[in-house]
Amino acid sequence: MKNTTITLLLLTIVTNCFAQNDPAQYVNPFTGTQDMGHTFPGAAVPFGMVQLSPDTDTVMFFHEGEYNKDVYRYCAGYQYNDSTIVGFSHTHFNGTGHSDLGDFLIMPFKGQPKLNPGTSTKPDKGYRSRYSKATELASPGYYTVELDDYKVKAELTATTHVGIHQYTFESKSKRKILLDLFHGIYNYDGKVIWSSIRVENDTLITGYRQTQGWARERKVFFAITFSEKIMDYRLVNQKPEKYNGFWRKFDNIERFPECSGKKIKAWFQFKESLKPVYLSPKDLRTGTEPPPKIGQPLKVKLAISAVSIAGAIKNLQQEAPHWNFEQYKSEARKKWNKAFKKIEIDAGREVKENLYTAMYHAFMSPIVYEDVDGRYRGLDQQIHESTDFTNYTIFSLWDTFRALHPLLTILQPERTSDMVNSMLAHQQESAHGMLPIWSHYNNENWCMTGYHAASVISDAIVKGIQGINIDTALHAMKRTAWYPKYDQNQIYRIRGYVPFDDGPYSVTKSLEYSYDDWAVFQVAKMANQEKLVRALRVRAENYKNVFDRKTGLMRPKMHDKTWLNDFDPLATHGMGFIEGNAYTYTLFVPHDIMGLAFLKGSDEALAQHLDTLFSMPLPEEKYANTEDIESVGIIGNYIHGNEPGHHVPYMYNYVGQPWKTERMVRRINKEMYKATPDGLCGNDDCGQMSAWYIFSALGFYPVTPGTNQYVLGSPNIKNAKINLDNGKTFEIEVKNQSPENRYVQKVYLNGKHWPKLYITHNMITDGGKLTFEMGASPNKERGQQYGDRPYSLSGEH
Repeated sequence: MKNTTITLLLLTIVTNCFAQNDPAQYVNPFTGTQDMGHTFPGAAVPFGMVQLSPDTDTVMFFHEGEYNKDVYRYCAGYQYNDSTIVGFSHTHFNGTGHSDLGDFLIMPFKGQPKLNPGTSTKPDKGYRSRYSKATELASPGYYTVELDDYKVKAELTATTHVGIHQYTFESKSKRKILLDLFHGIYNYDGKVIWSSIRVENDTLITGYRQTQGWARERKVFFAITFSEKIMDYRLVNQKPEKYNGFWRKFDNIERFPECSGKKIKAWFQFKESLKPVYLSPKDLRTGTEPPPKIGQPLKVKLAISAVSIAGAIKNLQQEAPHWNFEQYKSEARKKWNKAFKKIEIDAGREVKENLYTAMYHAFMSPIVYEDVDGRYRGLDQQIHESTDFTNYTIFSLWDTFRALHPLLTILQPERTSDMVNSMLAHQQESAHGMLPIWSHYNNENWCMTGYHAASVISDAIVKGIQGINIDTALHAMKRTAWYPKYDQNQIYRIRGYVPFDDGPYSVTKSLEYSYDDWAVFQVAKMANQEKLVRALRVRAENYKNVFDRKTGLMRPKMHDKTWLNDFDPLATHGMGFIEGNAYTYTLFVPHDIMGLAFLKGSDEALAQHLDTLFSMPLPEEKYANTEDIESVGIIGNYIHGNEPGHHVPYMYNYVGQPWKTERMVRRINKEMYKATPDGLCGNDDCGQMSAWYIFSALGFYPVTPGTNQYVLGSPNIKNAKINLDNGKTFEIEVKNQSPENRYVQKVYLNGKHWPKLYITHNMITDGGKLTFEMGASPNKERGQQYGDRPYSLSGEH
């Protein structure tokens, strides 16, 4: 008995050590791939440019000349419940509500080539394949599935710039690879402006394509190499130009080594395998049948570059010099584990799965957007070289300023510096002299409202992130804040609000401009720019200009300063708000919640508004015209499935009722996050939804990016360690943790009672220990002193 106990103890210790060394085991890449999450399950490394994943359909953006609503489900190219796979493309967005990309789709096949993808209802008409969920597996840096129609086992892994494929065919198969340069996500006829392909030799293919989609002018170059010699091939232009010039001298079909056009497809054939091998039973769909005879795997490496074909080749040579697929797969997993180990937690398996899956999604973007030699294509379409920073792209700033970028200031400070400097480079390359609004692949796509790069930059500077020139940053922020042509910004500066009859989303713009102006104000104070400070201090209070005291809500105001008639405060469409309604947007004053309470009449009045928001029903017809909102992400009238209200559960701290924050945060953590395909209640939005969970699980949240404060909540872990880049550790200890004990009784910092309802960034980066004592009943004494409450602009008086 004694020996058994010792054995079990040793087994537990070994298991725990293995788990700590391999947190990737808790990640489910399929989380959010069903319905609204808009994530993808394929292979990538942290912040990698290549994100290689299966696409399960080819829904086009237009149907009979109109927007096709079904395309929205395929923002990431993949839906979990689809029964066919079209192929594997190399670029994807994580969790967005609009889309692009899906470059360079590869599909292994055998038999007669089919150059069209077919449809989900008629897969045999095209090159797509059916598959079984039983054979589909994914883990950080790796994806595999068996393509039933071709009897091919597909395996994918990646480096930062290279997608690495391994395809195992049945023995004696005539192995072929299809390359589709027309395929894309949110595709339409005319999106591919031009594409080109060259057969350089019997193992190397190069080319590029230029598209016009969400990014108006986007070029991506590629270099493909195969592990075996090409025996036969065809390059086909399915949409020839009317003018062919003197190319008519050639037979452009039969093994012609170059092809250009707007709808290019290609296929390549290889020898039958001469060295059959056998799969082990664990690799089979069922372990009951004898292992089938299969051929030697065919391997493919595809590198991408935004600069040139030479850049793609250089990326390929440096990052993927050999053909050992298992080594690439192992290295990808090591990179993920290094990233995951920045947070070590003691918690139940469900919490570990949620947290590490959230970290996985949070570290998908922004992506590295330069070649291995530091060259990148800028917003001016010129080639630049980063000398003292790494260039990044995919800045979904309307979403990610709220929690993702603040999270990266803690977990990825060096990358944060690089990202800020990438934004400053964007501003210098911009014809408008503006910081990014929503940018990807050296393009500004102008999506959403506000100018939230100011928030990200301000937050980084206030928190002391190194390598950012404050004068350069302030100049870029000021240019953006005063740019008159952008989205009613000039009339906002003149009137102090955006009139409803001057353009859509007027109240949202007024509120977000006010907050962003405050973010610039924070940096101007640090730079001792007194004149600028005074101007921005006034603009930071412009939120008051759209507050209607009669209704107690933010409300659309007309040019003549009258309020909009027929005002529906529950409607999320057509009322001056974007992806939210008046009840939510009334609370978007993250920089001056004390001032908002004054407008409402008292702390108690603001608390009642919060209570009402979480309890009142929101009828479905009120959000029926907003495709980013669904019932699964709603509690009362609070919409967690979208970003405008993500700070709202923490606002009770500002009115002296922190126990309500604690109760609501625990509820959202439990109901809105699961590590399952349908486990996200809305778009992950480039990691913002995931970042909310990470912060909240640890027990604090950045309500006001641009300050150094994190507002306390109710952690759902037992213990955690944040391993900082400076070598220090910040520990979080939770005493009496249980589902019932959701209320904070006391907080201690480094062993001393900490009465305040927030902690600061320096407290984390200096290292130390934060202790929560939990209980089943609220402690209503906490937060009663105004001095213990978080920052508000009005509190500076």
